[in-house]
Amino acid sequence: MVAALGAPAAHLGGAGVGGMVAQVAALEHPLAFSALTLVSTRPVAPGPVDEDLPDHDQAVMGALFSRAMPDWSDRAAVAAFAADGAELLGNDPQQARATAARIWDRTPSTRPSVQQANQLGVVFARLDCAPRWRERLGELCVPTLVVHGREDPFFPIGNGEALAAEIAAARLLAFDEMGTAVRDRGADRIATAMLAL
Repeated sequence: MVAALGAPAAHLGGAGVGGMVAQVAALEHPLAFSALTLVSTRPVAPGPVDEDLPDHDQAVMGALFSRAMPDWSDRAAVAAFAADGAELLGNDPQQARATAARIWDRTPSTRPSVQQANQLGVVFARLDCAPRWRERLGELCVPTLVVHGREDPFFPIGNGEALAAEIAAARLLAFDEMGTAVRDRGADRIATAMLAL
């Protein structure tokens, strides 16, 4: 698959659920990837978490999912909703507001259902979470960077620590003031670490 891009192997990265997909892709296609970067993710699929891993912060999740939905046809309301959610997740509200506005602007329809789907990434609701892959992480031989925020309430830092411990060639890069999302000010440090793999 990477050969189509004119390269023998690629550096694969994924965040959140995308990080789970990246782990499985690297396990299933070990020769296709030269390095792996996993951001704010965990070694098990969405759903019940393994007993040794920290689960979502229930107070934060309660606050996050009990909020009233915005008017999805109102750009400003959607951006404000994203900023409010970002603050709950330990992320930069202004960065989230700007990202939500960009998503709004590039979405080809202003229909509320389309805007809601694009903003919330509801495509992940269809993710096939079987079979388990955690027990296979020791098979990964590619250099791996695990990026995680110490303030992440969705996938607490113990998840990133477990990934770094279970993947032989992994290095953990933890950020003290990061929640679920990489803050703009940390991007250069992550890029430098990725290039060093």
